[in-house]
Amino acid sequence: MSYDIITNPNSIKLSLDEIHLDNNNKEKLQQVIDEVSYFNILNQYGLKITNKILLHGASGCGKTATAKAIAKKLNKKIITLDLSEFISSRLGETSRNINSSFKKAARENAVLFIDEFDSLGKLRDYETKDSGEMKRVVNTLLQLIDQIPDNVLLICATNFIKIIDQALLRRFEIKLSFNLPTKSQLETFYNEILDKFPKNLHEIKRTYQISYAEAKDLVENQVKKKLITQEKAKETHYENKSINN
Repeated sequence: MSYDIITNPNSIKLSLDEIHLDNNNKEKLQQVIDEVSYFNILNQYGLKITNKILLHGASGCGKTATAKAIAKKLNKKIITLDLSEFISSRLGETSRNINSSFKKAARENAVLFIDEFDSLGKLRDYETKDSGEMKRVVNTLLQLIDQIPDNVLLICATNFIKIIDQALLRRFEIKLSFNLPTKSQLETFYNEILDKFPKNLHEIKRTYQISYAEAKDLVENQVKKKLITQEKAKETHYENKSINN
């Protein structure tokens, strides 16, 4: 049974340029991409590349999309693990399953993306009967991260960075924060989405202090409602015309 999903770069829709990142995040990600792209020359001088990134912040602000876009930019497959679903109810299998995914990423020369990272990265003061096994799982993850080969780019994502074990956090060379977009950023985002539709569908209610994912749903739901209303009006018009004739 496979506990992870492999996605080819050519099937990833959004490019890194299409994702709304602040300048700090753009600059740091570009450095990572450059290091991976020029690995051979850096390796000649004994320079280790940056290949462990933690994305953290509000839900729906582009962490998963960013991880996939990085894989697309590097033309690498991305292996995705959702730890909230990945942890086996039989904890003894979890370490083996995680180890298998790390090995697969190395074989595939891939990006390894671990979502819901806090599911395993919580503070190691577990208060359950399985606390000993959970500690062993976290220790396994620490070892795997320490031993990750240079050809694997590890990207982890969490909405709850504060509850992650500090020993795990220290392993990441780069930590990027994803915050709710500003009003100006959302205005740009709304306009980009609406530009795909006819002008008569552009009048919508815009909401702020929400994520990009929520904004996208908000626009699409209103546009769908307008389109359906228009179609119903056409049907009623033709029905009335038919009756009058």
